[in-house]
Amino acid sequence: MRVAIAPSVLSADFARLGEQVHDCELAGADRLHIDVMDGHFVPNLSMGPAIVASLRRATRLPLEVHLMVERPAQFFQPFAASGANSLIAHVEVTDDPRPWFDEIRRLGCHVGLAIHPQTPVERVSPYLKDLEVALCMTVVPGYAGQVFLPGSVQRIRQLREEIDRLNPSCELEVDGGINLNTGADAVSAGANVLVAATSIFQAPQGPAAAVREFLHRFRGG
Repeated sequence: MRVAIAPSVLSADFARLGEQVHDCELAGADRLHIDVMDGHFVPNLSMGPAIVASLRRATRLPLEVHLMVERPAQFFQPFAASGANSLIAHVEVTDDPRPWFDEIRRLGCHVGLAIHPQTPVERVSPYLKDLEVALCMTVVPGYAGQVFLPGSVQRIRQLREEIDRLNPSCELEVDGGINLNTGADAVSAGANVLVAATSIFQAPQGPAAAVREFLHRFRGG
């Protein structure tokens, strides 16, 4: 199973964002992960479409927008127009996310659905057959630099079983507290996309070297 590395710009130095993203791209990162927070669904505020538009001009990497917001549908069009390639919203903010899927695809983006650590994995099972990516949060969303929750491994394993049963082409992404060690635990449990923020952008050796370390560990490259 090929493991993709997705640096999360939440921990980047925004004074050097273009430079750091370029370094990640040259080092071999597979995509960029962009966390959007509204101060309601999570107790923090972060990036909007203008940041995505700036990143689109700075890199050829796919841009994955993770909408940690109460009303994601109102942001699909602005982020797609700014250059997003994938849009991921949270299952917790709706009774039925299926109306989102056609809209996201109409805008030319891949469809993702994220799940909070406190939400039963079964909550996303009815929708897996319609997804390109299922995102399993491995910390309580809202802030970078948190510690990987120990119960996450079993949740990843359970979600992998559901994906293999319902839609083997769906990617299983993990986000939160991911470093070389917790990433190995997540991959062993079935994850094939690792989102890493602090362990890449705040690595003492710099983001490019950190990306290369992830690639060497998980792809032997």
